[in-house]
Order: sequence, then C-alpha cells, then structure tokens
Amino acid sequence: MEIKLFPATKAFIVYDRRVLLLKESAKYRDGMNAGKFDVAGGRVKPGQRFDKSLAREIHEETGLIARIGNPFFVNEWRPVIRGKQWQIVGTFFECFADTDKVVLSEDHEEYIWIDPKEYRNYNLIDNLIPAFARYINK
Repeated sequence: MEIKLFPATKAFIVYDRRVLLLKESAKYRDGMNAGKFDVAGGRVKPGQRFDKSLAREIHEETGLIARIGNPFFVNEWRPVIRGKQWQIVGTFFECFADTDKVVLSEDHEEYIWIDPKEYRNYNLIDNLIPAFARYINK
C-alpha cells in the first residue's frame, strides 16, 4: 500500500488565555474523529507557505483572523482515510485571536474555549494529548 505523506499545521488559538477546541462533525469528508475535539488546522498545499496555509485553515474552519505565533510541538500520525494510508507530520503553533466569536465550517459541529490546563477533561483526538502536555509546560 502506497503511503500518502502530508505536512500539516495545527493552531492552538488563544483568546483570553483560553484555547479553542472544535468538535468534528460526522459530515467531514476526510474525518475519522466525529464527536471528538480537535484544533483548527490542516494540510499544507504544495507551494503554499506554512503560515499562509495555517491562516487559511483557521479562517475556513472558524471565521477567525488569527496572528500566527511560534511553533511549539511537532508530531506524526498515520490514519487510514477512505481506505488509504496517510502519514501526517504536524507542526503545532500558538496563534492569537482578537475575538472569541467563532463561525464554524461544516466540518465541525461545536466549539469551546478551554483552560489549556484542563485538556484532560475533554474528548480529544489522540494527537492533541502530547501537544497539550507540551503547551502547558513550555
């Protein structure tokens, strides 16, 4: 089986010291975590700068215009999506919003702003757990 390799960016969007979580919808075509919380982000398109890609994903998924901060964590995960093996290398960035007013895309059904120290209280996708551990200890 051929493995599809994708670079990705993920955003810990911060407003008033809280981090934005998005609950994945069952309608998400490339989803495999319906009902679980994730953060905004996605694949970097070939030829696109990572910061422009992350800003685009944030706006598409949340309606927010966020300032992209520094990366704080890199992780890798290997989901099977639509019968194909993917390898995703994700870089997590701290990002900053000027408002907490979110407009969700169809890929998500709910959002919440959380105290990052309480991340264990939420049904997170697996790759967020080590990212939150790093974030609160940075």
